Amino acid sequence: MGFTIGGSRSTKEYRSGTRRRGRMSECTAVAEYTGLWGWDAVPGARAASPGRDCSCGDPRCAAPGAHPLDSAAAVCAGATLDEVTEAWGEFPGAAVLLPAGRAFDVIEVSAAAGRQALVRLERMGLPLGPVTETPDGRAQFFVAPGAAAELPQLLYRMGWDDADLDLRALGQGAFVTAPPSDRAGLGPVVWLRPPTLDSAGGPPQARLLLGTLAYICHRFTR
Repeated sequence: MGFTIGGSRSTKEYRSGTRRRGRMSECTAVAEYTGLWGWDAVPGARAASPGRDCSCGDPRCAAPGAHPLDSAAAVCAGATLDEVTEAWGEFPGAAVLLPAGRAFDVIEVSAAAGRQALVRLERMGLPLGPVTETPDGRAQFFVAPGAAAELPQLLYRMGWDDADLDLRALGQGAFVTAPPSDRAGLGPVVWLRPPTLDSAGGPPQARLLLGTLAYICHRFTR
């Protein structure tokens, strides 16, 4: 039996429903970040795949699929699902970006080093914040704000200032792509350690993790 007009209409309705469910799932994730974890969220550009033009429309974009949209305002911490749906509805399909330097900073290392360090830190019983892994092979440890400004001095005090470490801190002015959003067309960002009420609202001081992270990074670069 062939497809009928009614069957065709049902297919369209199904596809439309799928898009609506996708948008609602996206908005629910943003509302969780703002309402539950107390983070601001910013609509970000997307790239369909490596090498594709950025959705911002600039053919010379320096960070395809990995930057905030110029015309998009931040959805502030505490926003409800209704408020998120209204704001995010203007940018359907936008990646979810979280601004560093407000509720948290980030210490970023290679994914391989980050995974090994995470196991060691958990065994040591040290307080930990959320941790993500990006599709381009980076692990991002959420720490208390101020880490980016303090990092050079902290490394100096710990004797790691002269070491060639694959380690950096992201603070004020930087953005991290939040799960489950795609980053730069490479794939989704995932949680290695999801946020909890305690860890999202009070991530640990960078100095508590930095010694272990630096040591593991040093082992990976020898």
